[in-house]
Amino acid sequence: MSTISSWDELSFQNVSESNLNLDHVLERILRFINQDPKCAYHFVIGTDSQVHRGHTKFVTGIVIHRIGKGAWACYRQLAVPRQLHSIREKLALETSFSQRVAGYFDADVVMRMEDLILPYVYQGAMLETYIDIDAGTEPIVNKTALYVQEMVDRVDAMGMYAPRVKPDAYAASAYANRYTKNRMVL
Repeated sequence: MSTISSWDELSFQNVSESNLNLDHVLERILRFINQDPKCAYHFVIGTDSQVHRGHTKFVTGIVIHRIGKGAWACYRQLAVPRQLHSIREKLALETSFSQRVAGYFDADVVMRMEDLILPYVYQGAMLETYIDIDAGTEPIVNKTALYVQEMVDRVDAMGMYAPRVKPDAYAASAYANRYTKNRMVL
């Protein structure tokens, strides 16, 4: 389990593998796309967090979703050794962690994914890239609504990834969320 001081040691896992660095993750993604390159894909990065006693646990998920035909995903856990008291700080950190991972998956890396599907674009193949923000826009339902536009603007400024919020932000609000519940041992 990582603490914030070891952010540069990016290690991802899923139900069948652990200790995946970002090169390994990219290899799995390319292999997954290459298995069926005629499909439509969403490449999504999203982070969720949960406050626990003495720390806040952040989980960043990476998902390559073959629309209607399954997905490959992995996640990374990170602990900030303090509780966060501001919703804005929580959202800003979640967005920053997603952006940091997305920085590895830059235009050159995304082009490698696109190269696999390029011969099949006239048969429906496509790749869309997203950063999921674990925030909603309904002010009555979501305390995060006040900060949605700020986080959306941050993702938009990257230029390569489209921001998504709840209810569409499944990489953050569903996939990453499932791994935030258990307390980490620091």
